[in-house]
Amino acid sequence: MAAPIISAKNVHKTYGRGQNRFDALKGVSLDIHQGESVAIVGKSGSGKSTLMHVLALLDSPSEGMVALAGQDTATLRGQKLNRVRNETFGFVFQQFFLTPNTSVLDNVILPLKIAGVGPRERRRRGMAALEQLQLSDKAKNKATDLSGGQKQRSVIARALVNQPRVIFADEPTGNLDSATGAVVEDILFDLNRDQGITLIIVTHDEELAARCDRRIYVRDGLIVNELERAA
Repeated sequence: MAAPIISAKNVHKTYGRGQNRFDALKGVSLDIHQGESVAIVGKSGSGKSTLMHVLALLDSPSEGMVALAGQDTATLRGQKLNRVRNETFGFVFQQFFLTPNTSVLDNVILPLKIAGVGPRERRRRGMAALEQLQLSDKAKNKATDLSGGQKQRSVIARALVNQPRVIFADEPTGNLDSATGAVVEDILFDLNRDQGITLIIVTHDEELAARCDRRIYVRDGLIVNELERAA
C-alpha cells in the first residue's frame, strides 16, 4: 500500500514558556491517504486549527514528526518548504483573503506567480480554474464586486490553480448562508470524488463533517474519537 499522503506521529505543539505555556497539541498521530475526505472536528480551542496548520506545513511541531508522502518534512526549510507547500496544497479559509481592489483573475493566479509560472500559462490556468467554478465571466471584476458565494468559489479556484494533491478547508462555509454553503460543499466534495484530490476539512459543523469518509474528533489537544462514514 502506498505511503499516506500525510502522516503525523506523536505531534505536540506548544506555545509560550513557563506560566504562559500552552499545549495546543499533546501527542497526535494520524494517517491521511490520497483521495480521502477527512473532517477534523472540535470546538473552538480544541486544537483542530493548530493540527491543520501543522499538517499543512504552515507551522512546525514542537515534538513529533509530520511526513508528506513518506518524507519527513523536518528536512524541508525556507524556499524548498514554500515550494513543496505551494505545489502540494490548496487552501480554502472561512475568511476569503482576497485582495479587494485586484481582479478576480489576479487573485486566482497568485499561487502561480509565487511558483514562478510565466504570464501566459498563469492566465491559461487561471481562466481554466475560473471556468471550472463557473466564474470565467467574473475574471475582470474586482473581488469587492462579488457576492459571498462568488468570493468563496474564487478562493476554491485559487486553491485549484496549482493542481494540488490536497485541499485544506478551514470552516469553508462559515461566512455563507445555508443555501450558498451547500453549493460550496458540493463543489469541494465533487473535486474530491471526481479528481481524487484529498480533502481535509476543519469544522465544528456535524452535518458537513458527516459527509466526509472519516471524522476525527479533537478535544484539549488530543484525538478523542474517530468515526468512518457509514457505507
